[in-house]
Amino acid sequence: MRPISMRPVSPLNGTPVFDAHLDLAWNAQIGRDLTLPLSELRASDRLSGQTPCVTFAELRRAGVAACFGTLFACPAHHDYPQGYDQRSPGGWRAARVQAVSQLDQYRRWQDAGHIRLLASGVELSAHLASWTPENNSALGVTLLMEGADPLGTADDLAFWREAGVRLIGPAWGRTRYAGGTDAPGALSGLGRELLIAMREQGVALDASHLDDASFEEAAVLQPLLVASHSNSRALVPGNRQLSGEMARVITAQGGVIGLVSPSRFIRSGWQPGEARATFGEWARHGQAFGWAHVGLGSDMDGGFGVEEAPAGLESYGDLLRLLDEAPAEQRSGVRGAHWTDWIVRSL
Repeated sequence: MRPISMRPVSPLNGTPVFDAHLDLAWNAQIGRDLTLPLSELRASDRLSGQTPCVTFAELRRAGVAACFGTLFACPAHHDYPQGYDQRSPGGWRAARVQAVSQLDQYRRWQDAGHIRLLASGVELSAHLASWTPENNSALGVTLLMEGADPLGTADDLAFWREAGVRLIGPAWGRTRYAGGTDAPGALSGLGRELLIAMREQGVALDASHLDDASFEEAAVLQPLLVASHSNSRALVPGNRQLSGEMARVITAQGGVIGLVSPSRFIRSGWQPGEARATFGEWARHGQAFGWAHVGLGSDMDGGFGVEEAPAGLESYGDLLRLLDEAPAEQRSGVRGAHWTDWIVRSL
């Protein structure tokens, strides 16, 4: 079994950690119990080559006070054949079933005291004012929908907003709404309607996974935008990452970019089994965007585990070694303040 790091995590002037992309309910959907100690979760886990890093206790130990927790409906593919059929006209209903089930999971965790669902900047501010890792405080979670297929049409947005969703990424791969990762294409008519509804109802746009052709129009239709988990295309080619122009649009409109942690998104051409990327290599993506505009968007346990994480990361707290690579004056912002400031201003 892989070691669990006991690296102490400094409070860094009391700035709590904010992670802009954690697939918490997805992990529960595939059978992981995040309420267990990490050693017990690892002992029981059956996902080959994906040693988990995330439990509620590990996040608390690392000083993570809050995050964007995703609702991620997975399309059917070879690793998850029970996912929804994107080719079927009614496939979105199966996507909705997954998303509703994950929403229910977050509510059960809240009832049990593991998390606190946060729907506004005011609620986040109150949560941060009382949160301490020593007091076994609940993790604050603001809901982010990754891939918009759980919505039948834009008319469904009101339901999800009422349920607490405050950000939507229209694409993952291609969806009925937009072109996405490895699936180039513009917004569909449904996508345009959704972006307009998001603007009117105050639901922010997560540009991660959007193809360039979709991004260009989406950023005009809903200028309240971020990228929850993306690195720089200048360092890792492909439409999964942000071009320099996309990053400039996001930051010019006050948005934040969350740096994502798997080695394949850090080092161009990285393949499983190769030496893991270094924290120094990861930091180059922060430099490319400008440290004043970035935070964490780890995506830890989002379809990969320790095996793809930066070298030296053995459990979640090690993720904060990235801060050692950032300029001293930006470490508090990257650790959490850039994201929390954006939320307080925007949601």
